Amino acid sequence: AKADKVADEITKRREEIEKLPQPDKKPTAFLFDSASDTVLSSGKFGAPQAMMDSAGIKNVLEDVDDTWTKVSWERLASADPDIIFFVDYPPQTIEEKIQALESNPASKNLKAVKEKRYVNLPYAMWCSGPLNVEGAEYIRMAMEHFGLAPKTDIKSDLDLTKLDSLAGNEWLKQK
Repeated sequence: AKADKVADEITKRREEIEKLPQPDKKPTAFLFDSASDTVLSSGKFGAPQAMMDSAGIKNVLEDVDDTWTKVSWERLASADPDIIFFVDYPPQTIEEKIQALESNPASKNLKAVKEKRYVNLPYAMWCSGPLNVEGAEYIRMAMEHFGLAPKTDIKSDLDLTKLDSLAGNEWLKQK
């Protein structure tokens, strides 16, 4: 009975996110896990896709038939996303990920990079599980913060401002 109650609450929260006013043009997002000569990201078969769908943002890799996958820097550059979401976990720090984006010739001129539209969320939010609803809420809050979606009163029950590892998310403290 308790599990059913929790599942129903998650479903209700997801449905509430999906009912929020949408922008005229759907913004695009890239999930940046880690970088080397390629970029680890997520295609259409993972939790990140479902979270982005619920939040109302287009995953630029929604055409990739995979979950966690490597793509070229050129693939990222050709997508020119409106916002870049980071998966927060080692071995690369958020600062190293941002440095990789800002120094790579293929990505340094992307609009999300130039405007520093970065959002760092915990690893656990991006993996299939009950935290996905909080992840979708934070994706939507970030969209609103960066002017990519109409402002609403959305919030999350999970307060990420207490996590020291979420450097670069100063906007969270403004919510």
